[in-house]
Formats: sequence, C-alpha cells, structure tokens
Amino acid sequence: MSQVQIESLFNRGKSELSFSPEQFNDQQRMIQDMSMQFVVRDVMPELEAIENKDFERTVNLIQKAGELGLLGADVPVDNGGLELGKVSEIIISESIGRSRSFSITFGGQTGIGVLPIVYFGNEAQKERYLPAILAGEKIVSYALTEPTSGTDAMSLKTSAELAEEGGHYILNGEKQWITNAAFADFFIVYARVPDRGITAFIVEKDRDGLTVGPEEDKMGLHGSSTCSVILTDVKVPAENVIGEVGRGHIIAFNILNIGRLKMGASALGLSKRSIELAVQYGKERKQFNKPLTDFSLIKEKIAEMTVKTFITESALYRTAGVLEEAFQQNATASYAEIIAPFAIECSMNKVLATEYLDEIIDEAVQIHGGYGFMAEYEVEKIYRDSRVNRIFEGTNEINRVLIANTIFKQESFAVESIEIKSKELQTEVAILHMLIAVFQELTKHVREKEKIDLNEDQELAAFIADITISIYALEAAVERTEYMIANQDVEAARFAKKCTQVFAHEEAGKLMQRYLNFAHDWSEQVGEKMKELAEKRKDVDIIQDKREIADKLIEEGSYTIM
Repeated sequence: MSQVQIESLFNRGKSELSFSPEQFNDQQRMIQDMSMQFVVRDVMPELEAIENKDFERTVNLIQKAGELGLLGADVPVDNGGLELGKVSEIIISESIGRSRSFSITFGGQTGIGVLPIVYFGNEAQKERYLPAILAGEKIVSYALTEPTSGTDAMSLKTSAELAEEGGHYILNGEKQWITNAAFADFFIVYARVPDRGITAFIVEKDRDGLTVGPEEDKMGLHGSSTCSVILTDVKVPAENVIGEVGRGHIIAFNILNIGRLKMGASALGLSKRSIELAVQYGKERKQFNKPLTDFSLIKEKIAEMTVKTFITESALYRTAGVLEEAFQQNATASYAEIIAPFAIECSMNKVLATEYLDEIIDEAVQIHGGYGFMAEYEVEKIYRDSRVNRIFEGTNEINRVLIANTIFKQESFAVESIEIKSKELQTEVAILHMLIAVFQELTKHVREKEKIDLNEDQELAAFIADITISIYALEAAVERTEYMIANQDVEAARFAKKCTQVFAHEEAGKLMQRYLNFAHDWSEQVGEKMKELAEKRKDVDIIQDKREIADKLIEEGSYTIM
C-alpha cells in the first residue's frame, strides 16, 4: 500500500479523515430509521391533502414530530431538547427533505424559526417559548425578507421605535414570502431601531396591528404556507428583543448559515428520492421490447445522478462532522463564535446540493418521458418544488460571491497534509493537487491585483467559489473512499471509488476549461500538474465506470452505498 499526501485547504478539526455516513454510530442509525419511518408512514399519505392547503394536517404532523423528539434534536438538553448533535440533525433534515412541502414547514420550525431563541435568546425567553415549540404545540415563523430587501437583507425598512416610557417598541413595515405564516403562533421579526441598527424581536400573532396576507400562488411547494406579514403600529414588549439591540444582523446571518446547511441536507434527500423514482420507472417502462434501464444513454443519466448524490452526501456529512466536533470542543463559546468560521462550508453545501438536485430531478423527468410532465407523477411535483432552493437562504449567486469574499478576508487558507494509503486513489489525489494549484494561483493573482473587486468582478468570484466547492467535495469523496477501502466490504468500496473517479475527471475537465477564461497561459506549476494528470488518465474508462455505477443502482432499485 503506497502512501499519498493530500494537501487540504480546509479546517477538518481533529479527525484524520472526513466524517461520512459509513461512520454513523448506533444512535445516528436509529435516528435515520425513525425519521424515515415518520416520513413514509405519517407524512407521505397526507401530502395530497396538504398540497390542497389542508394546513390542519400540517400542524398535526408537526405535533407528531414533536412527540417523536424530531423538533428538538439539535437543541441543548438544558433547553428541553435532545442535544443529539449536528450529524443527527442533518440526518433528520435529509429524511424530512423527501416530504417536499412539509419539509419547508419542518425546516422553518426546527431551524431558522427556533434557533434564534435557542442560541441568542435569554433564559426567560427560552422558558416561555421553547417547550411549546419543541412539543409542536406552537408554530414559529422567521420574518426577514421584505418587498425591497431580499438578498440585501441589511437594507430592510421595517422600523421599531422605542416608546417614550421605554417598555415596548412600535413596529411598522411589511414582511414578504414568510414561511409558515398562515398558521404560525409567533414570528421572529427583524426590524431597524433608529440609530441602533437591525434588531430581532419575538412577535406574537395576536398582537394588535399584525395581519397576515393571503397565500401566495407559487410555482411549487403548494403545501407550504407563504404569506406577507403586515405590521401596523404593533406594540412589542422590550423583553421580546432577542439578543442585543442593533445586533440582529449577527443573529440573522449565523442562523442562515445553519439554514443553508440544512437546506443542503433536504436537497440530498430529494435527490435520493428522484433517483428511486427514475430507476423504478425505468425498470418498469419498456420501449422496443426492453426496459428503459437497458439503454446505455439511460444508464449514463442514472450514473451521473448517482455520482452527484454521492458527492453531495460526502461534502455534506464532512461539514456536519466537523461542525459537531466544533460544538463539542467549544461548549463555553458563543454560538456566533462557533458557527461563523463555517460560513464558507455552509454556503458551499447549499450551492452544491441545490444545483445538483435540479440537474438530478431534470434527468428523472426526462427518464419518465411524457409521463414526467404529468401532474399525477411525483417527479413533476419534485421538479417544481425544487426550483426555489437556489433562491432560498440567499441566492446561489450571492452565496458564490460570499464564498469568494470570505476567502479573501482571510490571510490564507491553512494547508494540511492528509495521508491516503490506498494506491487506488493516486490519480484522484493528483487531480485534487492540480485543482489546489489552480486555486492558489488564482488567489495569488487576485491578491496581487489591487483593483480587483470581487463584488464587481463577479464572474471571477463565481469561478473561485466553484473551484473551492469542487476541491472541498473531492477531498471529502477521496477521504470517504479511503475509509471505505479500509473498513467496508469490497463491493461498496469499489462503487465509491468509481463515483469519486468519475467526479474527479469530469469536474477537473470542466474547471480547467473555465480557467482559460481567466488565465490565458498555464503557469509552470499548473502545467506540470496537468501533464502528471494526463499520464495517469490513460487507463481510466469513464464510460465503463458509469455503466457499472448504473448497473448497481438498477439492481438495488435505489441509491445505496453502504
């Protein structure tokens, strides 16, 4: 067994290799089984009614989730939760993601809705609100977006004037596209306090002056509630301020980081469901006297869907593992101090997972042919429902700019060497080193050019973000495959190797082509890396790899790695 060094650009905590689903402990596997059973047994039979706006069933399902403990998995025990850790929370989000519209309601309750109180609220607020939220008895909604401030949240106009006696604030403004609004019991509202800045408030729905508008007529997610919330001279007690006055943007941005990671998990769940539907239909549907899954172009689609899902899963659980470790090792630190260093990872997972989901469900519809265009088929609903994910929680475009700008706020990325023992992965490691060399050359170029502004040169910012995402995902896949080679059965490890190999070779080709748009000539370092790669690629047969990946999925009937 030869040893190869990976030079990592990212913080991996204390672990030697990235965390992956193969490392789930017994508790995490139990959580996975329970949350999946909840979706299949309780949620899916109700989805048609929920799609027709029978929100009483939605509320009942949230209560059921509360009884199972699914609403408090990520909440500290001292606050009434189960404190199962970030990995378990991502497992739950992935499972619930399959439920489409309901997953949006669930995410609003367990993520951006409750976490401002959990991590930034005072003890009185936690005692007053958390028990009912975690039990599913009360529904919470997150109210940030406004008609004139979407991605640019700092430009919000909702005002909060402190009354003369100082006991309450008076809120005025309009919030738009607010999830869970129709049946929420209270809202986390962000408003601007004059001369102080953006501030977060807990606002009960029954406050005089608060009105909820009609349901929006959306492209998809018909089973989620999306309404405007109008605030007209709404009196909110000063004790309902979350955290510090003027520091609400800190709450909003850090909560959105976790929201992006959970959105990535939900997208992963839907990606797996899309593969199941495509493979099942392809095996049943016959053309020219044989199943669709016998045709090589259909196999290619299934293989590419599978590779993208494997890569998403690898990157997502890598982040969940390191984030969980950070929370365990920094128990006395503030939430903002723990989560802020992972802003890039959260954005990367959101971009990667949501864009891959759209590509995967598009191919699932294509495999269904004309039936994929019919509303009675689940793939049609997933196709419409998934589209908004690239807009939610900050558009993918703004997330790319955020990734690039965050990189350049740092002096440099730390480079660590990770030992890969398997000789089977040497080519993929060589590709990884080539991409890192390109990344380093690009970042050096940007640092040396004083006039480059990544907020203006957004094409360059997007490329820097994309190559960063690819490096992160490929590292995760290589290290996951290394773990599987050492610890899993031979067939599972072989399958992971093929997924990693296909991604590495095809992604490198795409990125190097884009690189020419920004660098008209290769540097000597990058040129040498490319020569090294070309030499090692001679024995790689990507077409055969894809056929073998597809054959395994077709045999299994669903996405199965372990």
